[in-house]
Amino acid sequence: MELDTSHEQRELILLEQIEEDPDVSQATLADRLDVAVGTVNWHIKRLVNKGYIKLKRAERKKLRYIITPEGIAFRAHLTVKYIENSMLLFRRTRRRVKDLLSEVRGDGYDRVQIVGDGDLAEVIRLTCIEQGIRVDNDPELPVLEVRGWKVYLNKDGKA
Repeated sequence: MELDTSHEQRELILLEQIEEDPDVSQATLADRLDVAVGTVNWHIKRLVNKGYIKLKRAERKKLRYIITPEGIAFRAHLTVKYIENSMLLFRRTRRRVKDLLSEVRGDGYDRVQIVGDGDLAEVIRLTCIEQGIRVDNDPELPVLEVRGWKVYLNKDGKA
């Protein structure tokens, strides 16, 4: 059960932001999601049409968003899907890194470089520690490289 990051994750974030501040503007939501205001407007309309939020006029040009009980249930559902998807990614990454470290060890290395940052790089680092492989910056070592949501092995060592 994977979360459609382009729609469901945005809707989850929108619901969380609206719950935090019912008077939040679409421009502010767009900034927080790093999307166009039109994209936020499209998602808001979808959420209204599905009955997950209601609009209430707060002032002349200002809207207040109210999350319905159905919206709260939908947000909980999206949150569970997000956590399941994150754990699936975590398990897949660990399995992939273990396989790559077996290959590295088979080539006679007990150290690797890690190129990339963020949560995935941290999962790689922890898996290396667990497997008894040290992380080093020596340019002659094999490289575990994070590209997007995947991990690649570069045996040439040149990051």
